[in-house]
Amino acid sequence: MFTKILIANRGEIACRVIKTARRMGIRSVAVYSEADAGARHVRLADEAVCIGAPSPKESYLVIEKIVAAARATGAQAIHPGYGFLSENEDFAEACAAHGLIFIGPPVSAIRAMGSKSEAKKLMERAGVPLTPGYHGDNQDPDFLRQQADQIGYPVLIKAAAGGGGKGMRAVDRSEDFLDALASCQREAASSFGDRHVLIEKYLQRPRHIEIQVFGDSHGNCVYLFERDCSVQRRHQKVVEEAPAPGMSPARRAAMGKAAVDAALAVGYVGAGTVEFIVPGAVAGVDAQDGTHLPPFYFMEMNTRLQVEHPVTEMITGLDLVEWQLKVAAGETLPLRQEQLVIRGHALEARIYAEDPDKGFLPSIGRLIHLAPPAETLHVRVDTGVEQDDEISPHYDPMIAKLIVWDGSATNARERALARMLQALADYRVVGVSNNIGFLSRLVACPAFAQADLDTGLIERERAFLFPESAEPPAEAWLVAALAELIRDQQYAAAEATASRDPHSPWHARDGWRLNGNARREIRLRAGEVEKLVNAGYVGDGFTLEFEGQTVSATGRFAASGELRVDLGGRRINVTVVSANEKRHVFIDGLSFVFAAIDPLFHAGSGGGAEGGLTAPMPGKVIALIAAVGARLEKGAPLLILEAMKMEHTIAAPSAGVVKSFCFNVGDQVSDGAELVEFEVAKQQ
Repeated sequence: MFTKILIANRGEIACRVIKTARRMGIRSVAVYSEADAGARHVRLADEAVCIGAPSPKESYLVIEKIVAAARATGAQAIHPGYGFLSENEDFAEACAAHGLIFIGPPVSAIRAMGSKSEAKKLMERAGVPLTPGYHGDNQDPDFLRQQADQIGYPVLIKAAAGGGGKGMRAVDRSEDFLDALASCQREAASSFGDRHVLIEKYLQRPRHIEIQVFGDSHGNCVYLFERDCSVQRRHQKVVEEAPAPGMSPARRAAMGKAAVDAALAVGYVGAGTVEFIVPGAVAGVDAQDGTHLPPFYFMEMNTRLQVEHPVTEMITGLDLVEWQLKVAAGETLPLRQEQLVIRGHALEARIYAEDPDKGFLPSIGRLIHLAPPAETLHVRVDTGVEQDDEISPHYDPMIAKLIVWDGSATNARERALARMLQALADYRVVGVSNNIGFLSRLVACPAFAQADLDTGLIERERAFLFPESAEPPAEAWLVAALAELIRDQQYAAAEATASRDPHSPWHARDGWRLNGNARREIRLRAGEVEKLVNAGYVGDGFTLEFEGQTVSATGRFAASGELRVDLGGRRINVTVVSANEKRHVFIDGLSFVFAAIDPLFHAGSGGGAEGGLTAPMPGKVIALIAAVGARLEKGAPLLILEAMKMEHTIAAPSAGVVKSFCFNVGDQVSDGAELVEFEVAKQQ
């Protein structure tokens, strides 16, 4: 077994590998860019080496720097994690050339599966069923459109070297094909350095089911059951679960055999995932005797550890990173197929710094407050960040993976859903936009709860998942006001302690007056709604008047940061986090943001230059779509901004005219930079 390994990655997966390595007594070496100098994976590793500037192209994607770091530190092997160089055959070859073990499959397997089009040709020869489509080398745009026309719309354009939803577009009409192709190829070139694409039939309401496979260098190969990854947005997985709901033993065996056949066809060694697409919203349900099984089609094989591997670990009780290390060291697989069993049900939700209400636009900034739920036998949190860390514009904005498990014999999925809802309710994130509220609605969505799953679930359930913003309940307003009063008293006590006369009555904030108790007005705003809470001081507590109702209120902050509140006899534990003028209130599994209004400050009504469109985050202008002087309707695309490894279309906010663009193609823009001078059309 190895005594020291280098992890050629960052963030959550680097921390995940370090955890297992430490448990096995293996020392770990982290690599980091200048932007990650203080990152959690650097803090956790036994050693760390800086490998360059923040851009992945100057650090995490530079093979020579990573190999040099491994040799300089005496590492015997390199774990690539997922993403970056994990499926790069040149990297695997470089490791071998310098006497380093690549903790992954052989170069030949990476090469065979690295191109989606070549992989499909290989699978066709191996007898693995394929989705109808074009997987050839001719990349002429008009030819590709002809192929799409013959396949029949809708079709899916996919980067041949792609993954993670990048370089992928669904097209519904022939006239939209060329624009979608150009966008797909730009994103593919940017993310993978390869513009090659393939075209496939876009199946209606399909399930996305993947099989975890594992092979060793002694010719053994097993499958560790399946994961349902159907719930996606922009072709990126959001929630994964294992086992797949409705999966019969006959269907599991058929898909497991096909996955093992695919792995054996390329001499696979290590952890890999064979992804299948299954037509039909209830395609996982079939006859228990195995007759009339619905079809399933090979999509691709990921020659690495998947982001969602923890749900497989939870239902099998295994550590897949430990298996990776043992197999890479030349050992045989720890278990045979007949020894593998499924226990219970597991779910994984990806916690991202993003704004679901703005098309899942990534968010960047400092994690002012970060409090995940407590880890137990049933709850696991895999993360690469801690409180006060930064979500950087240079990398994927994942905060954590939240995994829950339940081992009940009859209703394990139902119980796992309940555990996920509670864990999401306990999650506290302040400083960046996040998708926790969205995930809570998703898990509670009747379609998801009833396992009516397909890759279009999020879009078809938009009414439930993206409701109109509701005004905070009365209790949230009262809690926000109470927190202001308590913190005011805490600040006064701290000032008194630091003063020359700590016992002076002038330090007190108890509302005492000569002829009665004082009152205080607290103004708060939530969105566009501003409201007033009148507070009176009564002994150790307060009376709060709000919208015609009066309640008694007391509270105190616990060491954990929770605020323990009594509102009119109802005792609740809440969290209130102050960040500048914002007050983030977490109550009853929901979160609300209030602004504390200073009555002495009167802000102007303007919000910048009228008609200006600004960059939602740092990025690069990669295409100017609208013509200067053109009259456009609301929602018409103006330009495309590349940020956080994805393309974001900036659209017209209303009908109007493009007066000018403030940047050219290729220019870098900062967060908030004005992009377009846009003249709003006058209403008739």
